[in-house]
Amino acid sequence: MDWDEFSGWGEQISRWAAEYHTTLRDRPVRAQTAPGEIAAQLPETPPELGEDMAAIIGDFERIVMPGMTHWQHPRFFAYFPANAAPPSMLAEMLVTTVAAQCMLWQTSPAATEMEGVMVDWLRQAMGLPDGMTGVIQDSASSATLSAVLTMRERATGYTGNREGLAGKGNLRIYCSDQVHSSIDRACWVAGIGQDNLVKLPTSGPRYSIDADALRAAIQADRAAGHVPAGIIAITGGTGIGACDILGPVLQVARDEDLYTHLDAAWAGAAMICPEFRADYWADVEGFDSIVFNPHKWLGAQFDCSIQFLKDAGPQLNTLKIEPEYLKTTGADVTNYSEWTVPLGRRFRALKLWFLIRSYGLEGLRRRLRNHVTWAGEVCEAIRAMDGFEIVTEPILSLFSFRCPGDDAMQQALVDALNDDGRIYVTQGSFGGRKIIRFQVGQFDTTREDVLFAMDVIDEVHRRIS
Repeated sequence: MDWDEFSGWGEQISRWAAEYHTTLRDRPVRAQTAPGEIAAQLPETPPELGEDMAAIIGDFERIVMPGMTHWQHPRFFAYFPANAAPPSMLAEMLVTTVAAQCMLWQTSPAATEMEGVMVDWLRQAMGLPDGMTGVIQDSASSATLSAVLTMRERATGYTGNREGLAGKGNLRIYCSDQVHSSIDRACWVAGIGQDNLVKLPTSGPRYSIDADALRAAIQADRAAGHVPAGIIAITGGTGIGACDILGPVLQVARDEDLYTHLDAAWAGAAMICPEFRADYWADVEGFDSIVFNPHKWLGAQFDCSIQFLKDAGPQLNTLKIEPEYLKTTGADVTNYSEWTVPLGRRFRALKLWFLIRSYGLEGLRRRLRNHVTWAGEVCEAIRAMDGFEIVTEPILSLFSFRCPGDDAMQQALVDALNDDGRIYVTQGSFGGRKIIRFQVGQFDTTREDVLFAMDVIDEVHRRIS
């Protein structure tokens, strides 16, 4: 392909993209294909000769698009959002075009320096203290793994990387029973092990960890010869939106000299709205590490996750490795590849720059506030439906409910709703029962889209019951 042809196809794809987004309401939210249906349409062997781009684009429409679940659909109420605001997509087009590998300052100074400024813009927007630094990770999973590795190294006197974990004792990480599975996986990868992830019960209206139980578990582990290494708290857990009360958790951590990490992957975005901070963000400045994903609720194209650090030193002591070929000489610069597990780095800061400048913080706040309000409205509408039960009340824009019937009926309703295609929801589990999760957060959803979901839920439930 020459560059004139590239330009022509680029224009056509751009027009296709605009039409796609403006007609999403006409498509089913979740892919309606059967397992194996897409693979069956693909040749078993690669082509020996190049093919015309028109044929490739035609097959994209014919084969690929029917197998896509539309995460940008305004009636996507499942999981958490993975939003892609138009300015963010344009920035990604530029990043893809320039195609830089931004592992070091010298490999793209603009990418490194903009990353530092964008992290600080969001630090200010979220009410975090001066002096807190950070790095853009690919996902909250990577940020959490970085924090868990730091906990491990700090607890072993920074000898684990060099000597291994043999003879270091059973390192223990503490969290609530509402944490995301990425916490479990981080403990696997870090060599700490599932059995040494201590999950404690939650209570209260926000399903917070019991600080007294946390303290007791740490002290019992010390008495048993184990090595407490860190505490992971949550603001906006994936299952039901659970939020730990941060101050008491931090007090236990200070008393026990433990490193702390806060998983605010979804709900952290809402902290750009000052009115939410008293309930969900009080005392946040005490955490050593905090993660939130602009690629969820804030509108940044996936992937883009920010890890804030009170002091970057412990994480750098854990992850920094500097062979001769990666050294930067003659300048005092930041190399963010030393802050993360991957060496290779994309220019993720550009989409934040485009996004924040295009909407301004107030434009982003308005969307988040609307989502919280509309989630409350649809929650009340479902509560009023005959036989329906609100299981967990709205935390920001997430709540859960049950329809009349047993657990099998809850799954049947979820499956029927998703097969119907007009909305998309997911199931969960709470208190030993299956629940139906509902979250509002798609960037371009409207009040009408959200309230329409209640009508679809009622209609489909009547059909299958």
